[in-house]
Amino acid sequence: MSSAQLISSGVVLLTVIGIAYGGTFLLRVAGGGVPANELQRSFFRAGHAHAGVLVILGLVVRLLLNEPTVPDWSRAVGDLVLLAAILMPAGFFLSVVGRDPAAPNRLRALLWLGAASLVVGLAGAGVGLIVGGMAL
Repeated sequence: MSSAQLISSGVVLLTVIGIAYGGTFLLRVAGGGVPANELQRSFFRAGHAHAGVLVILGLVVRLLLNEPTVPDWSRAVGDLVLLAAILMPAGFFLSVVGRDPAAPNRLRALLWLGAASLVVGLAGAGVGLIVGGMAL
């Protein structure tokens, strides 16, 4: 792995601490300590779950793409999975901010950007791994 990949992977691992702390926020929401309507509760849960899963998936993809026969373009495209780990949770959380929203706001577009980033990142990583495997 390059120096930049090692540093950014370390930073990503440290974000898991923030995700774990976000779990305490969810406990406060579930316990009634933080006022939230049903839409907010469901979006908060989804945002937290997506953050945790996508961060770990992004790091696993990065490790898999570290093989020398994997094309460089695939490594760059595979990092889109980590971008999805930012965009999708942000979309879930930010689209329901405010007092008692009845529907998600325009920031829900971050969900779609994150989904597109995830799909492109996984497709590029999968193709790159196949190409790398065929080169052996």
